[in-house]
Amino acid sequence: MTKAEKVQFVIDTLEKLYPNPQIPLHHKDPYTLLIAVLLSAQSTDVGVNKITPKLFAKADNPYDMVKLSVEEIREIIKPVGLSPMKAKGIYGLSKILIEKHGGQVPQNFAALEEFPAVGHKTASVVMCQAFGIPTFPVDTHIHRLMYRWNLTNGKNVVQTEKDAKRLFPEELWNKLHLQIIYYGREYSPARGLNLEKDIITKNIGRKSVLK
Repeated sequence: MTKAEKVQFVIDTLEKLYPNPQIPLHHKDPYTLLIAVLLSAQSTDVGVNKITPKLFAKADNPYDMVKLSVEEIREIIKPVGLSPMKAKGIYGLSKILIEKHGGQVPQNFAALEEFPAVGHKTASVVMCQAFGIPTFPVDTHIHRLMYRWNLTNGKNVVQTEKDAKRLFPEELWNKLHLQIIYYGREYSPARGLNLEKDIITKNIGRKSVLK
């Protein structure tokens, strides 16, 4: 298969498996999505979805969030890990949202990436899933699969994101990002690879993976 045929094979396979991929993190607006994505760093979506109802019952907007102390936020989010850093980040970004953005989540990368505990990936997820702006957030699943499928030699997520944006049509980025995550979890985990199940890797995977 040529590189273009491999890319089309990925698109077609994922479209058959996941025609309507849902955002895995429970939220109701850009603010609650931003908080949920921040919490998901080095944590599972399932774990985050257990915590956010408790947090959002107390504060589902920046004005209520800053009424809580960092310690109170930390107590609620403790089960997801990295809670000291995340609690400070949630409190800090809520304060900045009120002071600089009228309580509204901004629709641009520069402003989002200024927030404490918000990196490029978190900003990308918010841009694509809250505002529908084409981005290609690369998490560990996507980084692993793009390398496994020989679609990038990226040693880091920055290079992998560039390659993904170069190879896949822009109008598919937001959907593909979710489709690849779901595929990685279900068919192509980091360990215990089963090539009979993992149809994409079986067909286009790099030789070192197929040995």
